[in-house]
Amino acid sequence: MCQKIDVKLLDSVVERMVKTVHSSKNEVFQIGEQSRQEFEQLKKESMETRRKLNDIIDEGDRLEAHTKLARMRLSEVSKNFKQFSESEVREAYERAHDLQMQLTMNRQKEQQLRERRDDLDRRIMNLRKTVERAETLGSQITVVLNYLTGSFQQVGEMIEDAKQKQEFGLKIIEAQEDERRRLSREIHDGPAQMLANVMMRSELIDRIAKERSMGEALSEVRDLRKMVRSALYEVRRIIYDLRPMALDDLGLVPTLQRYLVTIEEYNKIHIEFQNIGEERRISSRLEVALFRLVQEAVQNAVKHAEPLEVKVKLEITKQNCTVIVSDNGKGFDPDQQHSNSFGLIGMRERVDLLEGEMTIFSAQNQGTRITIIVPMTDSD
Repeated sequence: MCQKIDVKLLDSVVERMVKTVHSSKNEVFQIGEQSRQEFEQLKKESMETRRKLNDIIDEGDRLEAHTKLARMRLSEVSKNFKQFSESEVREAYERAHDLQMQLTMNRQKEQQLRERRDDLDRRIMNLRKTVERAETLGSQITVVLNYLTGSFQQVGEMIEDAKQKQEFGLKIIEAQEDERRRLSREIHDGPAQMLANVMMRSELIDRIAKERSMGEALSEVRDLRKMVRSALYEVRRIIYDLRPMALDDLGLVPTLQRYLVTIEEYNKIHIEFQNIGEERRISSRLEVALFRLVQEAVQNAVKHAEPLEVKVKLEITKQNCTVIVSDNGKGFDPDQQHSNSFGLIGMRERVDLLEGEMTIFSAQNQGTRITIIVPMTDSD
């Protein structure tokens, strides 16, 4: 029966579906871009509104202090009316009245700015949700589009196993889209955000140099240098996270040594690596998994534990691969943090896929030790 399927008709149907889906994807993309542009504009307006609000509050505090003094002066003049001339009495009254009017107008402006700030915050929150929904929908449409333009175009030649190809292809495409979305968010939340801050700080430095002193400007430049260095580190980390080339060429142990030396030099903490037993190659699948587990454990320690020392031990035997990552940092309560610790959750999921075990010991001010044991298989 598979031989009687009209492949040309099927291709024509798929082609129309691709055009429709592609058009929908463009519309979703435009909605997302428009929402993102409006989101950025509102963020700038919100920052400017907050600045104006702070200025108004400062001005209001100053006016309130002057008004209080003017009232005291007016009270003194009123109590001792005969001791002051008519012009002095009139001056005291007019000054108190003018300051009160200025204070009232100031409070009205402050209330308007507060309402504008709150309205902007609500709109920014709604736009952020719209952008996120557009990204999610765009990724889902991309999955469908890739499937239609990829697997379905040759469905006539291999119609007998189309169901298997469909399931396999979708899993691959979904994994790719998830990784692209994760990478996009990392770049947006990391280097992109840092570079935006660099632009803002550079403008601030220029203003400080003109309005204050070069000493303060140089201090800001030093802070700016730190931000640029952090952004560079994040870019290198993201590139390295995609796939360390040395892992395929040299194997797990040399790649881990290089990686840990880089982390040690950048973060100025001592990292000790120990490979127990004979250094040998294992399957690429297991090498990648063990490297990612060590990478995640070390990054968690550096980012959150504030340690002076991190130790990594690796042992590969015929039966098991054992990894131990320990630090002397501030520690945490695993029961309380586990539900919110996405890094640890991801590590557990990866270990479960390898049919291994992961145990965590940690307590406040007692450091953390993560032990991972993964069984070797015949293919490893």
